[in-house]
Amino acid sequence: MIQKESVYHRMGQNWSYAYDESTLHIRLRTGRGNVARVELIHGDKYGWEHTHGVLPMELLASDARFDYWQAAVRPPYRRLAYYFALHNEEESVYFLEKGFFDAPPAVIYEGLFDFPFLNREDVHLIPEWAKNAVFYQIFPERFANGDPSISPEDALPWGGVPTPRNFFGGDLQGVLDHLDYLSALGINAIYFTPLFEATTNHKYDTRDYFRVDPHFGTNDSLKKLVDACHERGIRVLLDGVFNHCGYTFPPYVDVLENGQQSRYADWFHVRDWPPRVENGIPTYDTFAFEPIMPKFNTENPEVREYLLSVGRYWIKEIGVDGWRLDVANEVSHSFWREFRKAVKESNPEAFLVGEIMHDALPWLTGDQFDAVMNYPLLNLALNFFARGTADAGQFAEAVSGMLARYPQQITEAAFNLLDSHDTERFLTHCGGDVRRLRLALLYLMTFQGTPCIYYGDEIGLEGAYDPDNRRCMQWDPARQNQELLAFYRWAIALRKTYPALRGSKIRFLELPGKPLLLAYERWDEQDHLLILLNSSETAAEGVLPAAETAEEWMDVQTEERCIVEAGQLIFRLPAFGFTVLHRPAKSIH
Repeated sequence: MIQKESVYHRMGQNWSYAYDESTLHIRLRTGRGNVARVELIHGDKYGWEHTHGVLPMELLASDARFDYWQAAVRPPYRRLAYYFALHNEEESVYFLEKGFFDAPPAVIYEGLFDFPFLNREDVHLIPEWAKNAVFYQIFPERFANGDPSISPEDALPWGGVPTPRNFFGGDLQGVLDHLDYLSALGINAIYFTPLFEATTNHKYDTRDYFRVDPHFGTNDSLKKLVDACHERGIRVLLDGVFNHCGYTFPPYVDVLENGQQSRYADWFHVRDWPPRVENGIPTYDTFAFEPIMPKFNTENPEVREYLLSVGRYWIKEIGVDGWRLDVANEVSHSFWREFRKAVKESNPEAFLVGEIMHDALPWLTGDQFDAVMNYPLLNLALNFFARGTADAGQFAEAVSGMLARYPQQITEAAFNLLDSHDTERFLTHCGGDVRRLRLALLYLMTFQGTPCIYYGDEIGLEGAYDPDNRRCMQWDPARQNQELLAFYRWAIALRKTYPALRGSKIRFLELPGKPLLLAYERWDEQDHLLILLNSSETAAEGVLPAAETAEEWMDVQTEERCIVEAGQLIFRLPAFGFTVLHRPAKSIH
């Protein structure tokens, strides 16, 4: 019987939404393996007799408990009334907004789900360039020292042991000097951690939001760097720290000096005057109880307009291409709605990425961010590729559930990463085993979303948690892992070669008896790719259904034709081995 208690749909969010200006996506959840097929019966509520039709829904994804179905509809009049027909071998059930029925509704205008109107201004359109980007995250103080004359007086020789407070002199000129390196790697977007004037090496304690830190350069030198990046087709994302400032931020200094009489007293959340620290806890709101990072009161109109002007300034005057927004989930939704409007008015193609480490749907409904940093995917990759605490089936189910959690345009631009300045480096998680990192990187480059590489990962840089994960970039070729660097270049080039790897079509394959062999397909109208990743200490071999002839399947790395016998594709992979197979696309269901 059909498990009615597993069936779910609602209008809005990730279940019924506008994908573009003429297309609606309708989704339905059912019990895993419980429903054989689903049909979407749809039409215009004002002219059902002349507009209704039946559309088979496609199986979008499956997690441990549920199947998720999706249909794409282009309503000619931008309105859609609809219900679902669920079928298995035993029965058919009809699911309407008012409940379940054994037969189609007799009175069509009562109880149907209703998408009232596809208003174009409500469509969440994400910049196309972001979907094709390969980001490189740079921690400026540790990437390259290009101008020693502006380094801090106490800067240490390059390559020393990082601590929470020491400096090595990385700057913007150092980035400019190595743009050839980034281009050769295949990078076409950079995400900088904060560049604005601050006291720390990480710069998350902003002193002046309108000034590049003098140890990095000047506003003019950032403009020069942004222009040079744009000439190479490289976009630039800045880190916006709008949840809190630094203790040297002039309005906060005024609060410390003048207390409740300060004209800036309401710029911050002071619970007990004067601002102080008692038993390790500040009497004012901060980031993570950190005394040097007082939290802004973004309900204050002056604070709000000040921060909005910052968001506009760097877009308009310097030409940056968007913002990564720090501690985004601790700032009000109301502020982010205004921030999005201000930035998008300055540059409609600006990309907004929030730092949110959990389910972020409330921020991704089209009025706030275009994407968030995909830490849930990072954790899944750690469990499967690095730690070995999840098998391929568990990994595939968890990823599938994640894909069903958001509208498709969101997953197409999800900011995917393996590590960052806030995490242990992935290679360190792997115990230094480069083979595991290679598999994870290949997955990142063949998965939907926007991949981001943390500086130095590509040459084998390791590091435990902060500050060890912020080591100086190693520029001596003899001390770089050149084989790993070549693999990164190949994997990035692979992603750029096949648009299917940047699209949304994905299907995981089950391989019974091979718990550490991950297999999945990616495809579009031109290409069909099959990726096999063996995250095991032992070799793996087996067969997959493949009715196509041997001449059609090719290993993209070796350019060798695959072995196909009796309709079965034969594969053999070494320990921690992989293969990426390609053939021209055919109909895939």
